[in-house]
Amino acid sequence: MSQKLEVKYEGKFCYNIHIENSFSDFSKAYASVSGLNCKKLCIVTDSNVAKLYLNEMENICKKQFEVVESFIFDAGEASKNLSVVEKLYQKLINSRFDRKDMLMALGGGVVGDLTGFTAATYLRGISFIQVPTTLLSQVDSSIGGKTGVDFLQYKNMVGAFYMPKMVYINTAVLHSLPEVQFQSGMGEVIKHGLIKSANYYQWLKDNRSAICSLDDAVMEKLIFESCKIKKRVVEEDPKEQGIRAHLNFGHTLGHAIEKLSEFSLYHGQCVSIGINGAAFLSMKNHGLSKTDYEDILKTLTSFGLPVTVKNYSKTQVLSATKSDKKMEGNHIKFVVLDSLGDATIDKSYTDDDLLQAIDVVID
Repeated sequence: MSQKLEVKYEGKFCYNIHIENSFSDFSKAYASVSGLNCKKLCIVTDSNVAKLYLNEMENICKKQFEVVESFIFDAGEASKNLSVVEKLYQKLINSRFDRKDMLMALGGGVVGDLTGFTAATYLRGISFIQVPTTLLSQVDSSIGGKTGVDFLQYKNMVGAFYMPKMVYINTAVLHSLPEVQFQSGMGEVIKHGLIKSANYYQWLKDNRSAICSLDDAVMEKLIFESCKIKKRVVEEDPKEQGIRAHLNFGHTLGHAIEKLSEFSLYHGQCVSIGINGAAFLSMKNHGLSKTDYEDILKTLTSFGLPVTVKNYSKTQVLSATKSDKKMEGNHIKFVVLDSLGDATIDKSYTDDDLLQAIDVVID
């Protein structure tokens, strides 16, 4: 069943999120985007997704564009850097792409972030569309206009807010997704419920079996509900001046562990571990009950997500949190829960507080 969500920016329509169960309606969705007269398209994807969906997407897009080219880079977070962006710039320059042409991000969060950043900066801005192929990118990173790349050991340190012209989600691609990547996506899905909707969080628990078996109807509802939460937050706070920071629940410790693992752990796995630490501080210093804290851990593990990690130095994790872009002066904007579905920001946490949270997540 087709579904569509409108995303606004500063109160005005910005782009649509199309949720489909195939790529067959892509041309129709693209044709509905007003004001575009693009002759050339460059499909940016990674080495894993290219094998699965690049040919199909190229054939579809040849109906829409006079020229369809592709740029493929090695899959993985290690490619999310300025060196790969430079190679993509060179590709676009050599192929004489101008401001009226377009990029497509066909892939997961790394592809989407890197393509969006390139689009934001090439010729001071070129149009792009998101075609996310992982659960995490479908429910989170493709929505809201955050783009960026990692710089040295700092995750997402270089970036821009730059909106796509369209997000096209094909839920059927999840059947080709490795289980560990699906589980990673569930880290962000569960986060959405925890910060914004206790009812959605309960629905996820009630439908765990159908979700894990990728029931089509249930997955369409899951993606729609998570997109709706993300859309609502980014509409209210498009440039993370306030409430959008709630989406960083679990990310302060999560990003630190992700960086220290040299990206051997998936993003959603690290977020899950970070949620454990953030929920612990929520129980210790805010209104979250012990029962709810324990339920959060049970829910995360029931979807195959880790809540602890081994063989990490607590002082190293603490140090890594200080290099995170969510620092404000000398204070970390730490997202906690007052209750299920109700997040808030606490800037008062000391190093000793953070070490308590880190102690909880390191075996």
